[in-house]
Amino acid sequence: MSLARIKHDEYEDFRRYLEEVCGILLGENKHYLVQSRLSRLVSASGMASLGDLVTRLRREAAGSALREQVIEAMTTNETFWFRDNYPFSVLTQQVLPELQQRKQRNVAIWSAACSTGQEPYSISITLQEFLSRAPGAFSDMRITATDISPSVLAEAKQGYYDAMALARGLPADIKQRYFKRDTGHWEERWQVREDVRNRVRFLQNNLLASYAVLGRFDVIFCRNVLIYFSTESKVDILKRMAACLNPGGYLFLGASEAISQYSDDFHMLRCKPGVVYQKK
Repeated sequence: MSLARIKHDEYEDFRRYLEEVCGILLGENKHYLVQSRLSRLVSASGMASLGDLVTRLRREAAGSALREQVIEAMTTNETFWFRDNYPFSVLTQQVLPELQQRKQRNVAIWSAACSTGQEPYSISITLQEFLSRAPGAFSDMRITATDISPSVLAEAKQGYYDAMALARGLPADIKQRYFKRDTGHWEERWQVREDVRNRVRFLQNNLLASYAVLGRFDVIFCRNVLIYFSTESKVDILKRMAACLNPGGYLFLGASEAISQYSDDFHMLRCKPGVVYQKK
């Protein structure tokens, strides 16, 4: 049984609910998206309409299984290895050498909305490659990876990926050096090497909630995330991310994202290709 035809008032109520609980801002005409992503969940839960779902959600406690399932279904978990390439080149060629020149011994990086782990593991591999060329440059390199979905975080922590996931942007030589084939599983899958995994800690975090437990960072990756938030939420998130960055820290956004109208806490640096934002 599929989700009944979505009425305008039901859709608007669901839009408001989704923005309230996780900041995701649906467009005015995304009925088809809601229909495709929630039909199975609504049917399995014994409800007949989106209105029934919203009514039940508003009765549920924060963190309930149903809330988590809806948020996960509506969150885009599209991710690649070394996505767009240039942020990782800038990290290697500009950011890390700059931190090394400052005689800084520790490096802290935040991967926000990390999904199933491809981004933080790409960062960890980039750090490992840098250390192979500059041994002893840093004594501690820490990556904090956060997402709103407990299920994708659980998957990310394990560090297992099938052949299809690995084909999305992972160079063959990196796969050979930093992944180990899981011979005990019925399908072909590979696991990120333990030393690469150990550099990353995964934490559940809603970008609208407090960042206090996360600590302070030299670099933040928040890529292809802000596009889902309202203007007010973007302003708030960027202000609090700036507060989390150490002086001169860097913020990487998605290739099509810009922040000039939302924040004046950063300088934009052109990198040829791409841009990165540095805290003033």
